[in-house]
Amino acid sequence: MFEATTILACKGEDKAVIGGDGQVTFGNTVLKNNATKIRTLHGGKVLGGFAGSTADAFNLFDMFENILEKQKGDLLKSAVEFSKAWRKDKYLRRLEAMMIVLNKEHIFILSGTGDVVEPEDGKIAAIGSGGNYAISAARALDKHSDLSTEELVKESLNLAGELCIYTNTNIKLLTLEE
Repeated sequence: MFEATTILACKGEDKAVIGGDGQVTFGNTVLKNNATKIRTLHGGKVLGGFAGSTADAFNLFDMFENILEKQKGDLLKSAVEFSKAWRKDKYLRRLEAMMIVLNKEHIFILSGTGDVVEPEDGKIAAIGSGGNYAISAARALDKHSDLSTEELVKESLNLAGELCIYTNTNIKLLTLEE
């Protein structure tokens, strides 16, 4: 059984940032410490992150990017269409996987059960085994510090990596700027 990772996304005033740790585990064994679980989509206008197995990530990212192209980059319409397609696919809907996609206007958590969730604050979202640690840290740091959006995401993921055994502190970030 694969344990998930930690992905954290945050929209700042003038940028959007996504980050993920690099740990891949199988049961109680660390298979890899430097995996990349985030990527840019739609010509660098959308960011995405994935918690689940690598093969599933590639399939779902390709599927999402195709829908994003058909929807001419409209993230909201793409997220809804993608979730419908993911839920209808008998194999894919059984995946224990989640995605975060965002641009400078929207941030969504997507799942194979048909979920398209925009965070209540519209600003911070997290998925994966360490997601609750990362989002808690991000909300506290957002409220009580003057960190940049990149620093907030990185520090929150580092804190999650110190608490979650399925998350490490080998953090990668991607940023969309105005």
